Amino acid sequence: MDISLEKAGDTNASLVITLKPEDYKPEVDKKLKQYGKQVQLKGFRPGHVPAAVVQKMYGKGILVEEINAMLSKSVSSYIRENKLQVVGDPVPDRSQADAIDWDTQDEFTFSYQLGLASDFDVDLASLGAIPRYEIEAGEAEVDSTIVDLQKRFHEHQHAEEAAEGDTIFGELVQLTGADENATKLETKTALPLDKVAPDALGAFIGKKKGETITFDMAAAFPNEKDRALATGVKKEEAANLVGDFSFTIEDVTRHAPAELNQAFFDKVLGVGAAEDEATFRTKVHEIITQNYGREADNMLRADIEKALLDNTLISLPDEFLKDWLLTINEGKFTPEQVEEQYDDFAKSAKLQLIKNKIAEQADINVNPDEVLEATRQMVRDQFGFAAGSDDDGMSETIDKIARNYLMDEKNNGQNYTATFNRVYDDKVMEYIKSKVTIEAQPISMEGFRDRAAATR
Repeated sequence: MDISLEKAGDTNASLVITLKPEDYKPEVDKKLKQYGKQVQLKGFRPGHVPAAVVQKMYGKGILVEEINAMLSKSVSSYIRENKLQVVGDPVPDRSQADAIDWDTQDEFTFSYQLGLASDFDVDLASLGAIPRYEIEAGEAEVDSTIVDLQKRFHEHQHAEEAAEGDTIFGELVQLTGADENATKLETKTALPLDKVAPDALGAFIGKKKGETITFDMAAAFPNEKDRALATGVKKEEAANLVGDFSFTIEDVTRHAPAELNQAFFDKVLGVGAAEDEATFRTKVHEIITQNYGREADNMLRADIEKALLDNTLISLPDEFLKDWLLTINEGKFTPEQVEEQYDDFAKSAKLQLIKNKIAEQADINVNPDEVLEATRQMVRDQFGFAAGSDDDGMSETIDKIARNYLMDEKNNGQNYTATFNRVYDDKVMEYIKSKVTIEAQPISMEGFRDRAAATR
């Protein structure tokens, strides 16, 4: 077998592979003998079909299959052994392959177009100082968070008259708009006033139990989904509900913010986590700080990745990659759409190349045990278990769930691949953090939000 790389520049090359009979014939002959032992053909005893007949029936198929397998393995091995910075997939020369005469040829030449990244170096020292924002959570953040929590864990109250945001219960009757042969709608239902159009809301506000309201259905609920919710009919039928309706109020309910009491503390934090308002506020402050910390870590990662891209010069085979993206997506995207999204793809590709080089230089690897432990932790987080707190029985359950997730055959190993990539990326990022200067920088929540918006 002869393999040669023919470079057409820094970012484009062709990999040419020539196969001779001695490369593929031993394996082809071996498989033909195996077929000869297994094939059943009328007029011949099992295992005694003449070799010439087996050759005629299966020879070409076995030859094509074996050569394709050799090509796939050879291309991958050459790229790996020569440490080529390949982006995208090798693209075979289809016209060359289609011209092969499998019946008469015994020597075959194939070529693959490769897209290569240019040579580059990564200098972590050149990144400079990168800020790690320490978001200050003051009393204002605690107060607003508690108000939001009170709304989220709201209580239902009954009211005497309707106000904005209330829900009114009663009997809805269609007065006009129904077809002559159709039955007019009459039903007990609930009308959510937050779904009523602003121009029609005045007909409902201030009305009390026992009062009857007449309104135009299409004007009050112009959105058909909201109309279906208010009337209880299917969405596709709601479009036909037009004309005047009457609604007799039987009850009015509204959401009232939860009171700051023990029941509320238990709902938010868990039973017994806080026994008074002062402790509750302290716990809420801790949660806010943790959440802000995660946001700050995400920003730090984004800033490091931007610094890596800004300080590392890499050229990509842009036209090759655009054609490749069109091909692998099988017409799902137009050339214009690929062009529009290409910059983001190129940044992602460059960033992955940079991280791969850092991992190679630092000898960073991921083993299956690390993937499994990361999945176990994901299960703990999902079900609210603290690491190290689960007993033997719980550990066994967590382990079983984690293994089933990773080995799920329905998605062809994508769960394992995704988790492996996440662990790999985290390890590379932790290594980078250990090698660059990270400066703590206090910042207000408003300032942090402005900073985050500016980077989008």
